[in-house]
Amino acid sequence: MNIDEITRIAELMTDHALTEFVIESPEIKLSIKRTRDGAPVVQFTAVPAAAPAPAAAPAAAPAAAPVPAAPAAKACTIDSPIVGTFYAAASPDAPPFVKVGDKVQEDTVIGIVEAMKVMNEIKAEKRGVIRKILVENSKPVEFGQPMFEIEEG
Repeated sequence: MNIDEITRIAELMTDHALTEFVIESPEIKLSIKRTRDGAPVVQFTAVPAAAPAPAAAPAAAPAAAPVPAAPAAKACTIDSPIVGTFYAAASPDAPPFVKVGDKVQEDTVIGIVEAMKVMNEIKAEKRGVIRKILVENSKPVEFGQPMFEIEEG
């Protein structure tokens, strides 16, 4: 599903006064809900993004990766669920949502990705400690691009 298709769905929601739209398939899950002020909140998840990653890992295994794999098992990344512009804070003069060393819960807002003029709050969806911030404020992010490195726990 591309950005034009999502835009078209949002337009149809407005045209037909719909407040919620959800579509699921083996490949994706898209949920669009309108707030009371009419602003859409988009959540997009690509299901196969997690499945191909293990398939790529065995291909890299012959390159003597077993030793670094042990520390990597505890650390993982929080990836961008959508294409857009990343913002580390709610406004230019506000403090960032998270900093390196912050403990986060599954529902902790870690940033905002603006897509189609809609500000989408990005939640950690994991418990742990932020170890690295991999994206810069006000810079574009791609779907699936790692934004934070987190040590789960």
